[in-house]
Amino acid sequence: MSSTLLESSQAERQVTLQENKIILIWGITNLLVVMNTTMFNVAIPFVLQDFSLSSSTAAWLVSGYSIMFAISTLTFSRLSDFVPLSTLLLYAISILGIASGIGFFSTHYFVLLGSRIVQAAGAGAVMGLSMVLAGRYIPVERRGKAMAIFASIASLGFGLGPVLGGIITEYLGWNYLFAVTGLAVLSIPFFQKLLPKEEMKKGKFDLIGAVLTGIAVTGLLLYLSTFLYSILIGTIVAFAGLWIYLNKMEAPFIPPIILRNKQYIKLLFIGSSAFFINFANLFLLPILLTTVLGKSPTETGLMIFPGAILSVIAGQYIGRLIDRHGSTPLLVFGQILFLASALLFALFATISPYFILLIYMVASIGFTAITSSNSNEITKILSDSQIGTGVGILQLIQFFGGGIGVTISGLLLTSQESLSPDLMYRNIYLCFAGLIFLATIVYAFYYRNAKGRHVN
Repeated sequence: MSSTLLESSQAERQVTLQENKIILIWGITNLLVVMNTTMFNVAIPFVLQDFSLSSSTAAWLVSGYSIMFAISTLTFSRLSDFVPLSTLLLYAISILGIASGIGFFSTHYFVLLGSRIVQAAGAGAVMGLSMVLAGRYIPVERRGKAMAIFASIASLGFGLGPVLGGIITEYLGWNYLFAVTGLAVLSIPFFQKLLPKEEMKKGKFDLIGAVLTGIAVTGLLLYLSTFLYSILIGTIVAFAGLWIYLNKMEAPFIPPIILRNKQYIKLLFIGSSAFFINFANLFLLPILLTTVLGKSPTETGLMIFPGAILSVIAGQYIGRLIDRHGSTPLLVFGQILFLASALLFALFATISPYFILLIYMVASIGFTAITSSNSNEITKILSDSQIGTGVGILQLIQFFGGGIGVTISGLLLTSQESLSPDLMYRNIYLCFAGLIFLATIVYAFYYRNAKGRHVN
C-alpha cells in the first residue's frame, strides 16, 4: 500500500515538474512577445526620420500590428480545439521568427510594415494559446498559479518593453528590436519536447466565419483610430452580418452559445476594463512624466519599471492564493487596489515622479490579481470544448479594452488642453475610478448569480 502511495506521489511530482518547465519556457516566450508589442512604439520617431514618413503613415506600424494581433489571438485559440498545441506553436513561432528576420534587414517602409503585421500573427498566437494551455491541461488546484505567472509576465513585458526598446533604439538602432523578438525561435525544441502529446481531432474550421470576424474586428479598430462615421456604419453592418452567419452555421468560428452565457460576458467586461486601465496608465504616465515633471525617456521608463517587477514577484503569491482560496478574494482585492491607485493618481500624480513610481506599483499588483483570477474563473465556467474559443475571445476583448483605453485617454487629454495639468489628470483618473467601480458592481452581480447557482 505504501509502495503504491509512493509511486503515486512520485508521478505527481513528475507531472508538476513538467508543468513548471512548460510554464517557465512559455513565460519567457510570452515576455518576448509582450515586449515586442510595446518596445517598438518608442522607435516610431526614428522610423519617421529614416523613411521620411508622416505621422499618420507611420501610425500603421501600431494599428496594423494591433489588428493582426487581435485576429491571430482568436484564430489560433479556435484552432486549438482541433490542432495540437505543439503544432500550432511550431507554426506561430516560426512565423514570428521569419518575420523578425525580414524586419531586421528591411530597408523599405512597406517591407517593415509587412514584417510587423506578420510578426503579430505569430505573437497573438503565443499569447492566446498560453491561456488555453493553462485552462485545458493544468489542474484546477494549480491553475491559478499558472494564470498569475502569465499575467505578471505580461505586466513585466508592458513595463520592460519601453525601457529596453529605448536603449536598443538609441545605441543599436530600431532594426535590432526585431533581433530581440527573433530569440523566441529558441523555444521551439523545448515546446516540442515538453508539451502534452495530442492527436488531431475531427472538426471543420470555419474559414468564412474567421474572415468575417477579421473584417468586423478590423473595422472596429480602424474606427477607434479614425472616428470616421463611414467606417462605423460599415463595422456595424459587418458585425450584424457576422452574427447572422454564426447563428446559421452548425460549427461556427465563434459559437453563439458562448456569447449567450451572461456570466461569461460579465467576466469579459471585467477583463477588458482591467486592460483599459493598464494600457491607459502606460500611455498617460510617460506623457505626464515627460511633459509635466520634466523627466527624460530613460528616467520615465525607470519610474514605471519597478511596478512591472513587483507584479512579477506578487504574481507568485497571487497564484498560490487563488489555488488555495479561489478567484473571488483575489479579484476583489485587485479591484480595491485598482480603485485606490486611480484615486491616488487623481490626487498626487502631478506632484512628484516618486508618487507615480509608488502608485504604479499598487496598480500593477491590482492588474495581475484581476487578470489572473478572472482568467482562472473563465476556465471554470466553460466546458472543455469551449475553453479554446472562450479564452481566445477573452484575449481579443481585453486587447480591445486596452486599445480603447489609449484612445479615450488621448481624447480626454485633447479635450482638456485649456486646463492646468493638476485638474486635467485629476478629471481623467476620477473617470477611470468610475469605470473600476462599475466593474466591481458587475462582479458583484456575477458572484451573486454564481453563488445562487452553486447553492441550488
